[in-house]
Amino acid sequence: MFDPSPAARVFALPLGVDFSRRFVDGLLARLAGHPPEALARTVIYVNTRRSARLLETVLSETGARLLPDIRVIGDLAQDPVLDQPRAIPSLRRRLVLARLVEAFIDRQPDIAPKSAIFDLAESLEALLDSFQGEGIAIEALQTIDVGQQSGHWERSLAFLEILGDYWMHHRPENAPDREERQRAVAVAYARLWEKFPPRHPVIVAGSTGSRGSTALFMEAVAKLPQGAIVLPGFDYDMPAGVWDKTAADHPQYGFRALSEGLGFDRPPPLWADCSAPVPARNRVVSLALRPAPVTDQWLDEGPALRDTLGAAMDKVTIIEAPSPRAEAEAIAIRLRTAAEAGQSAALVSPDRVLARRVSAILQHWKITPDDSAGRPLPLAPPVAFLRLPDTPARPPLLPVDLLVQKKQP
Repeated sequence: MFDPSPAARVFALPLGVDFSRRFVDGLLARLAGHPPEALARTVIYVNTRRSARLLETVLSETGARLLPDIRVIGDLAQDPVLDQPRAIPSLRRRLVLARLVEAFIDRQPDIAPKSAIFDLAESLEALLDSFQGEGIAIEALQTIDVGQQSGHWERSLAFLEILGDYWMHHRPENAPDREERQRAVAVAYARLWEKFPPRHPVIVAGSTGSRGSTALFMEAVAKLPQGAIVLPGFDYDMPAGVWDKTAADHPQYGFRALSEGLGFDRPPPLWADCSAPVPARNRVVSLALRPAPVTDQWLDEGPALRDTLGAAMDKVTIIEAPSPRAEAEAIAIRLRTAAEAGQSAALVSPDRVLARRVSAILQHWKITPDDSAGRPLPLAPPVAFLRLPDTPARPPLLPVDLLVQKKQP
């Protein structure tokens, strides 16, 4: 599929394109003239199972053909390439951390209420995953010097030491955490492929390499004789001088960090022969998101975009809602309108509460959205039933309490 190259093989697709369809276009174009089984020998790693299903759907629309081997990067932790026990289940780890957080709060009751135990345990989980994904030892917490800082910092550090307590005394013996095993598998593949590189194509599609373990695996793939990385949403309008000034809060910073590890030239070549649906919008967004040290470029480059602002902002609408409920209702009405017109529509939001509100309103109209984040465990019908008070079992029996119980599915 690929010509020999001494450098890491990295491609990209621009902002705004349908990544799955354009990726399939580039994949089939590179396999043109190859036998049908060439596609079946290709291994493709994607971010989520949803992405894997979407790729399969797009490929099936192109006609009858053998499908590639599509895998999820997050499932590397389950790969048997290592002679290690399976990763500790996330729920089990969270319950152990919650127990340690509860003991900490018992010693220092003023640090947080008991109702915050599981939220604090979840925060510790995220920090632990970050440490393990980046290959940082937990002992690094002991090297933090709060010096002459306020007592708040000292108490925060004491709270973080719960991770060291968990690591040394409370996790199952020899059983790694998921992110720890994920990184170990990535390292194992890198070492294995140095000696025995696969002859079939291996492609990582749609990942930004934001997690340390994922970036490590992507580096190993990009160096294979038939390996490649396809980056999503690359800003081809960003000048080279701005690229060097991007910081961790910039959307393109992950690509810059990845380029330092892989050593690829910017901008990477296009994976498929395509362009952004609205190039003018891409230029406006690229300029609007310039890093703080170079925001003065708005004054120099902004006037040149004046004539294209109409095309850039065409079909873009802003809604200022007076309340969260009104915001959810406005979004739900728009999604319902799209559904009735047979249009595809998506709500992209980091706010899970907003997404659940919109979903609840849609269900009143018998519209069930496909929520990629799934349903939170406390909202599942069996758990919601267990969370109800047991008042019907105790006198006096009130009709409203009985009705709440009987309405549970």
